[in-house]
Amino acid sequence: MKSLLVAGALIAAPIWLVAQRGGGPGGTNPDGSLRPAGPVTRYFTQDAYTEYALLEPGSESFRIRYLPEQTRAGATELVNATRGGSEGSGVEVYDPRTGQPLKFTYEQQGNDPESHAIRATLPTAVPEGGIGRVLIYKTYKDPRTYIMDGRDIVWVRSLAGYRLGVILPKGYGFTSSDVAAQLTTTADGRLKLAFANPSGQSNPVTIHAHPTTAAFTPSAFDDMFFDDIKTLYDLDSPESGRISVEQIYSDYRKGDSERLDSLAYLPLDDLKVVDLDTAKPLTAVNRRNAMYVKLDVPIADDKQSAHLRISGTLKAAGYQLVNGELVFQRTLKGLRNTVVLPKGWDVSGVSQSATIGTDRNGRAFVALINLNSENAYKVTIRAKRGT
Repeated sequence: MKSLLVAGALIAAPIWLVAQRGGGPGGTNPDGSLRPAGPVTRYFTQDAYTEYALLEPGSESFRIRYLPEQTRAGATELVNATRGGSEGSGVEVYDPRTGQPLKFTYEQQGNDPESHAIRATLPTAVPEGGIGRVLIYKTYKDPRTYIMDGRDIVWVRSLAGYRLGVILPKGYGFTSSDVAAQLTTTADGRLKLAFANPSGQSNPVTIHAHPTTAAFTPSAFDDMFFDDIKTLYDLDSPESGRISVEQIYSDYRKGDSERLDSLAYLPLDDLKVVDLDTAKPLTAVNRRNAMYVKLDVPIADDKQSAHLRISGTLKAAGYQLVNGELVFQRTLKGLRNTVVLPKGWDVSGVSQSATIGTDRNGRAFVALINLNSENAYKVTIRAKRGT
């Protein structure tokens, strides 16, 4: 199956599936020196979202909400292992499309009594060009992670996820946290840290919290790290000014149709919309000066969402050849944006912090992570033609 865009035409499958290897930790040598990690080849770091809600002080337990994905076509299950030393209970598994419970097993793996895994049966086999997903709730009890220091809480854990949230018990305030994070208040008055780990690798976190009589009111802004939107800009030759765009995201707004908000800043030609749960094309219609798609399964509760991919081509004035140099200049929106250069071009400058990589087809790319609460930021990327 082809996996990259050719001359501005879009291939049916998500094109970032071409680059799912490399960039892993290199480990250490016997003398303690670092081994080099593999080259960065992934357009986007891992997609799963994980939220940890600390339960009552002294319980040593926390409730996890986990949203993993399965991209392998034909797969019929998704496996989620319990970390060794964490006692799992209260497992629930749902289909995010319908909100209905899914069948699963939670069993010991091999001969290790501390090794368990959830094996969730997907509602259908992952379709070609689609993505399987589940919503998992589980409770971990781990006295090594959730510690009481008198009446104060200490929570310490190595988090290997990418998009993350940690919620304190009600009646507690933060004494300190050693990760840069957005701080919000939930609808029921609990404080929540929301943050991203751009590398997707292990990220140790320590949180100290104390009892407080302060009454926290819900925040007026959203958890930007729960938003799973990711946009890929695949650049044709700079002389053409053409860009092929694919964007994947989940929409939780209730109803039987969804407004395609991205089209307000991505005026795409040859627009295509796909329901990734089924790989079924959806027809976009214009209503009240906005584009909508009708959902086969209406969204009625908070466990449900639509998982959509929009794609098309863009003719952008900000993408051009200037004195022999490729220049891509654009205001980007959302948490994750990756720009893939034409083959044979080397990155010479990026105005925002980004990861530089090369995919398995030999094309350089720039992966940007927006860690600020502002949803829009301007980026300039420059490149020179290589030999």
